Amino acid sequence: MSEQQTITPAEPAPASETAAPASRRFDARALLSGSVGRNLGLILALAALFAVGAITAGDRFTAIDNILVILRLASIIGVISIGMTFVIIGGGIDLSVGSVMGLASVVATLSAVQAAAESSTWVVMVFVALAVGLAAGFINGFVIAYGKVVAFMATLAMLVAARGLAEILANRQTQVVRVPEFQKFMNLDLLGIDMLIWIFILVAGAGWILLNRTTFGRRTVAVGGNREAARLAGVAVRRHTMYLYALAGLTAGIAAIMILGRTTAGTSTHGTLYELDAIAAVVVGGTLLAGGRGTITGTVFGVLIFATLTNVFTQNNLSTSVQAVAKGVIIVVAVLLQQRFSGQNTRSH
Repeated sequence: MSEQQTITPAEPAPASETAAPASRRFDARALLSGSVGRNLGLILALAALFAVGAITAGDRFTAIDNILVILRLASIIGVISIGMTFVIIGGGIDLSVGSVMGLASVVATLSAVQAAAESSTWVVMVFVALAVGLAAGFINGFVIAYGKVVAFMATLAMLVAARGLAEILANRQTQVVRVPEFQKFMNLDLLGIDMLIWIFILVAGAGWILLNRTTFGRRTVAVGGNREAARLAGVAVRRHTMYLYALAGLTAGIAAIMILGRTTAGTSTHGTLYELDAIAAVVVGGTLLAGGRGTITGTVFGVLIFATLTNVFTQNNLSTSVQAVAKGVIIVVAVLLQQRFSGQNTRSH
């Protein structure tokens, strides 16, 4: 009996020597594989582009004026990309935002609209552009959600129709903005920063809050991740889908106001191929094309990467054809990385 009492079980290793390091390794791996890791990669890519620009173009590239040029270049497509982010996270796609932007710029500069703005306030032009974008987005959403038309085909039809309507209304001519108060406001510099950049900052901030701090954002992720599960959880999927496309149309209307302020003219050619640039920026920013995952921060970095790339090529007088090839390579690499990481996440679950 005394011998049995002397036998003692082996003492377990201290928790700090076993569980803690493993948990730390797991947390670090999970952190880097999540949105933080993706955004870190985007920051490094943007820093690399800046380094290339600084080395090849020197002080011309690093000058404050040139940085503001990059931000102005990113601002209009950036606003469209914010709306596109919501649509793609929700499991859809919108090919019509560029054409809707052009249509909104034309309608806002019609003689009747500008006459009303001159006799009352320039805000009339802003209201008309936003109304056109919102209406086009609602039509897209209604056809897709309630008409059960595939998003690709429905928005492709809107792309063609909006561009054609813009050409008819403008009679294939450029319509000059004649409202000086509108031009004055859009050319304001606040703290040395152009109004276009401020609008982009405000839209990006509002988009971040909407996606990350509201029920609308959570429902968007749920709808994009699993529509049936979202429906069973009580989400009005069809109505929410319509709202997503309306939001994309609204951002296209905001972009139309910005392009009017930048060019002082409305034309049916505004926004040509902007939808492809927006989709590229959203995808490079880490939003899954299949839906269910994405960040506004990533989209902003995606827009800045492409704007910086364009500026680097411009500063070095390189061919736009080479630039297009470089953009294509970046998009393909981003999609391949998406597939790899999404596959790893699926296996881990």
